[in-house]
Amino acid sequence: MQKPTKTQLLRSAGEVRPARRALFLAIVLTVVALAGCVSKGDFLRLQERVARMDAIEQDSPDPFARIARLSADVEALRQEVRDLQGELELARKEAADALEEVRRTRSVIAEGGAAGTSEAGAAEEEAEAALATETGLDQELAAYQTALGVWREDDYPACIDRFTGFLQSWPESGYADDAAYWLADCTYKNDEFKRAVVRFNAVVSVYPDSPKAPDALYRQGESLLKLGPKFHEAARTVFKKVQKDYPASERATEASQQLERLGAG
Repeated sequence: MQKPTKTQLLRSAGEVRPARRALFLAIVLTVVALAGCVSKGDFLRLQERVARMDAIEQDSPDPFARIARLSADVEALRQEVRDLQGELELARKEAADALEEVRRTRSVIAEGGAAGTSEAGAAEEEAEAALATETGLDQELAAYQTALGVWREDDYPACIDRFTGFLQSWPESGYADDAAYWLADCTYKNDEFKRAVVRFNAVVSVYPDSPKAPDALYRQGESLLKLGPKFHEAARTVFKKVQKDYPASERATEASQQLERLGAG
C-alpha cells in the first residue's frame, strides 16, 4: 500500500472545516510520524496552515446572513407603510362620517323648519349658524397655532401628536397641507426616517399644488438618504422627480446638487 506524501497530507488539512480541523490535525500528525518521512519543520508548517484556514473562514462574511438582514429591513419598511396607510384610511373615514352627520343634521333642520318658519326664527337660526361657524374657525386656528408652537419648542413627540390630532379633526382645513408637512418634519427630526418617507410622500400625493409640495418631495429624498446606502437609488429617483415636477423651485437646484453627490446613476 502506497504511503501518503507530505504534500497530500498538507492539502487535506487545509480543506477540512474548522470544527474538525483540530482532530484532523492530530490524526495527520500521528500518521505522518508513523510514516517516518516528516521533519519537525513540516509539523510546524502544517499547524500554521490550519491556523490560517481558521482565521480566513472566521473573517469571511456570511452572504446569507446579510441577505436575511436586508430582507428583514425591507419587510419592516413595508409593514410600516401598510400601518400608516391604514391610519390614513381610518382618518379619512372618520372625516367622511363627520361630514355626513353634518349633512343629515342640516337636512333635518331644513325639513323641520320648512313648514311655516317665521322670519324672526329664520334670522335667529342664521345668527346661530354664523356664530357656530365662527367658533369652529376659532377652534381650528387655535389648534393649528398650538401645534405650531409645540413644533417651535422642538418637542417632536408632542408635535407629532398635535398635528395628527389636527388633521383628524379638520381634514378639509385650509391649514391641512401645512399641518401635514409639519407632521412629516417633526417625524424626521424625531429620527423616524422610514415613517418620514411615507409622511412627506403623503403631502405631495394629497396636496400636489401646495407651496409645501416641492419641499416635501425633496425632504422625502433626504429621509431616504438617512436610511443608508441601500436606499440611495430610491433617493436619486426622488431628487430627479423634484427637478421634473418642480423645475422652478429652489429645491430643484438643491436636488441637482444631491444628484451630483450621488453620481449619475
